[in-house]
Amino acid sequence: MRTRVVLDAPSNLGLRPPAPGTVPGCYKLAGALREQRIVQRLGALEGGVVVPPRYDRGDWQEGDGVFNAAALASYTVKLADRVERHVRAGEFPVVLGGDCSIQLGASLALRRLGRYGLVAVDASADFRHPGNSNRIGAAGGEEVALGTGRGQDDLTNLEGLKPYLRDEDVRLFGNRDAFEDDRAELAALKIPVVTVGDIREWGAEPLARATAEAFAIPELDGFWVHLDADVLDPSVMPAVDSPDADGLLPDELVALLRPLLASPHCVGLNVTIYDPDLDPDGTAGALLADIVVSAFAQS
Repeated sequence: MRTRVVLDAPSNLGLRPPAPGTVPGCYKLAGALREQRIVQRLGALEGGVVVPPRYDRGDWQEGDGVFNAAALASYTVKLADRVERHVRAGEFPVVLGGDCSIQLGASLALRRLGRYGLVAVDASADFRHPGNSNRIGAAGGEEVALGTGRGQDDLTNLEGLKPYLRDEDVRLFGNRDAFEDDRAELAALKIPVVTVGDIREWGAEPLARATAEAFAIPELDGFWVHLDADVLDPSVMPAVDSPDADGLLPDELVALLRPLLASPHCVGLNVTIYDPDLDPDGTAGALLADIVVSAFAQS
């Protein structure tokens, strides 16, 4: 078994404020999961924290591009440095976010090392970009587009490595069946989207195994798994910024994650978006920790 290392990336730079004068609470995700003893339960080493810049959108207005862009760019490089170090050492980083923009750190790190795929387990595609929307701003809803080279150069071409991910190396799982806006564009780009309905029709475990096997090709050096807590149904995970109905249930998510994380070609995992401010009794956080631990357990 590879050595697991838990690394905190408590950035909320990629989300809009939940209310005027407030900041998104997902930066507390790592602390909440640590309270659930996730490091000990995973048998992981301590990876420490990559401290993010202060959340400050300044005088940003709609039409100005991605907000917090300079801070996001600098943080992406810092996080990539840490992720790269662990992957080079043959360790398996478990990165506790933060919002989904932390995926840029993993994508940049892996692009430095070679060609890697991404399995994004998320309620939405996070594929908003200037070619399909006039509401660019929150990188947490744009990180897959940014990672594949769509969007402003100061985020998509760090270190001259654009794109960090090739379209054909991305797989999207757990998107809501009702979210059809991006589906035609993604199909044209040959980026597979496996919805909640597809998972229930075909089975989470067989789909995950097939995906892991598809990444086991000489052209690829491995793949990363990105987990957004909003893939879960709000009946069990209400503590997210967009709690959309008809999501996965815990057992379905574990069945999906387990074959992916067990693959020798999987090199790391992000956990994002859970907001402890929206979970006063900690129930949802405890569930999320249980899911992550169970996903690493051998069936």
